[in-house]
Amino acid sequence: MNQPDSLWLAQNLLHAPGWARVALTAPKERLRENAALELAQSILAAWDKQQPIPDARQMTFAL
Repeated sequence: MNQPDSLWLAQNLLHAPGWARVALTAPKERLRENAALELAQSILAAWDKQQPIPDARQMTFAL
């Protein structure tokens, strides 16, 4: 598993639902918790969709 860099993480935070980004600063604890959960799920979903980085030592074959 690759370590995400800060640019990748920042881009995915900005693509998370707007309500979740705003709700992190809400006065109600329950809303903040829901927002944090939504952001975490958004980042994990992006991580699952991330293309694997090919190993430079691996030979490639034309299809």
